[in-house]
Amino acid sequence: QVQLVESGGGLVQPGGSLRLSCAASGIIFRITNMGWYRQAPGKQRELVATITSGHNTNYADSVKGRFTISRDNAKNMVYLQMNSLIPEDSAVYYCNGEVQATYYPVSYTEYWGQGTQVTVSS
Repeated sequence: QVQLVESGGGLVQPGGSLRLSCAASGIIFRITNMGWYRQAPGKQRELVATITSGHNTNYADSVKGRFTISRDNAKNMVYLQMNSLIPEDSAVYYCNGEVQATYYPVSYTEYWGQGTQVTVSS
């Protein structure tokens, strides 16, 4: 079993910055893909950014140039640096990871964190 725990959310003014962290723990051989998703009230959960084990990244158009996703494979952590925040960024942000628990047998399980609230308001 694997647990993902997010931290770093909070209230920030427009134009401000926030850094989210997600720590994965449990039985982990490797984590392939990791990502951040967000869900605002009344809206569907949407992809914010993803990063592969090889550090290839992908971003939603709405956050390109403002957000940066990164990871530390040795620590099984993923981060999201959020700059130039706008009210539309307000949402619950969820950490996601695709985990291979053991070398053999090979299987992959997707895990989600509990979420951390980000509120951008003046």
